[in-house]
Amino acid sequence: MKKIYEDLSLILKRSNKILLFVEILLIILVFYFWKIQIIDHDKYWKQSEANRIQETVLPSPRGLIKDREDTILAKNIASFKASIIRENCDDYDSSLRRIARLLDLDVEVLKGRIKKYETLPLFKPIVFKDNLTIEEVSLIEARKLEFPELVLQTEPKRSYSYDNFSAHNLGYIQELSIEEINSGINKDRRLGDLIGKTGLEKKYEDLLKGTEGQTIAVVDSVGRYMGEISRKDPIQGYDLKLTLDFDLQEKAEELLAGREGAAVVMDVRNGEILALASYPTYDPNKFINRFTPEEWVDLVNNPEFPLENRAIRGLYSPGSIFKLAMALAALDSNSITERTVFTCRGRTRIYGQPFSCWKGQGHGLIGLTGSIQHSCNIYFYNLGKKLGIEEIARYAKILGLGEKTGIDLPGEKEGLIPSPGWKRRARNLPWYPGETISVSIGQGPILVTPLQIAVHTSLIANRGERVTPHLLQSHTDPATGEEEKFSFPSTFDRAEIKRSSFEKVIKGMWKAVNEGGTARLARVEGFNVCGKTGSTQVISSVKANELSRAEKEIKTHSWFTGFAPKDNPKIVVTVLVAYGGPGGKRAAPMARKLFELYREKND
Repeated sequence: MKKIYEDLSLILKRSNKILLFVEILLIILVFYFWKIQIIDHDKYWKQSEANRIQETVLPSPRGLIKDREDTILAKNIASFKASIIRENCDDYDSSLRRIARLLDLDVEVLKGRIKKYETLPLFKPIVFKDNLTIEEVSLIEARKLEFPELVLQTEPKRSYSYDNFSAHNLGYIQELSIEEINSGINKDRRLGDLIGKTGLEKKYEDLLKGTEGQTIAVVDSVGRYMGEISRKDPIQGYDLKLTLDFDLQEKAEELLAGREGAAVVMDVRNGEILALASYPTYDPNKFINRFTPEEWVDLVNNPEFPLENRAIRGLYSPGSIFKLAMALAALDSNSITERTVFTCRGRTRIYGQPFSCWKGQGHGLIGLTGSIQHSCNIYFYNLGKKLGIEEIARYAKILGLGEKTGIDLPGEKEGLIPSPGWKRRARNLPWYPGETISVSIGQGPILVTPLQIAVHTSLIANRGERVTPHLLQSHTDPATGEEEKFSFPSTFDRAEIKRSSFEKVIKGMWKAVNEGGTARLARVEGFNVCGKTGSTQVISSVKANELSRAEKEIKTHSWFTGFAPKDNPKIVVTVLVAYGGPGGKRAAPMARKLFELYREKND
């Protein structure tokens, strides 16, 4: 009997071990069930719901963009796009090869497209092809069961009605980048959304984008539509009405075609931009379809830089246009009077350095009005010596040069008005007196944009009253049809310069156009145009002398800026043609055509 009990003890030990093992398994199993039912409840509930509930986002159409006479410049057309949901792929590589064959895509391009967004959750659809044809849509629908990873979606596609018309102003839209999504700036946007990247499309993105809709539908296990539970229709974005005049914009672009440059036509009374043209240009419709990285690199590396809006971002020396600011500074500071005269013999020496006038034989004895009329360099060299660089820089800032104008376009540049302080900071060098003489005729390191010159000219036309240039006139709620005017400040701090100083400068500008001055080719009979030309040397004086001796043409930037009529002015026109030669021969005739068209339409 003793042996029997001893054998039972051994069995009990072994059974206890087995029982402990079973208990551990049961605990693990209970914990696993608890985790599934409690901790992961939401995850598996959503997966089960996805087998019968399908949520579809309905993109909102962007608002329309129109000119001042309601001509539609940017609209929407129906379009389809195809996306892939990676978590639905049984064999990822095999799926990509099959999709590439189905839609005639390069599998490497497809992989690159998806790699761009590989950090996003697997259940998020990634757009890999848009602007699908009807044949491609039909093919995807017909083979839906074979490709559960494919999603077909509709989206309103942006369309620019007149191709490259006003492209730099309208801007373009492009897909959100992964960096923009992760930055948190676009929290309410989704992967694959198109947003404004430049121009008005970017500036007024919040107005234009609208509010997306949503449908919730019942589907079976393979995604076939069984019925709709609820729907929230998308709301179109606000329509924008611009200040642009279609005819003036078209004419400005026509005049610039084939020439690098910019043109600005602005209402001096309120700052409304009637035309803002830049060339070379581009077709924003090309940006609607999603780019490959190679296509984007080719575009941004184009040596003509067609994406650059030269009207607000092109930095150029103003040349003789700057003489207007010099004259106002000298008059207002009482450095001269209207009767102050200097003798121009075609050349002079100042601070031991030689300086010359554009007119080799000189202008003789000449006063302020004549110096503006005939753009005499010698006169303004003497003004520069009298004023000094600090005073020149101070007045240039008062007159709006070297500062952003405040136009409602992103990316505007400030330009540069040089001073001794700037040179110390930027170049760690002292300012030399001879540099002041160059700056006094708009040469040297001074840089402005064509729009700055237009705003500067409007300030002269308005005898010191400032305006803010702007492109947006109003926006309309498509749901109610209510139009809200945008109120840009028509005037703000007045330039603290005597009105009499402006009148004396305007007198010279009027003579420059109407009494045989350098701007005579801008004259419009009966319209009292006032203007000033400029020719900016873009090479060193040494190189210019070498070319002159070799009887080769010296290319300069060609400027004209002016307003009309002289009293109660309405319009400013500024034209810049890069490497266009003398301003009086190239830019002034182009400006005349814009003045003529404005007068034909409005007077």
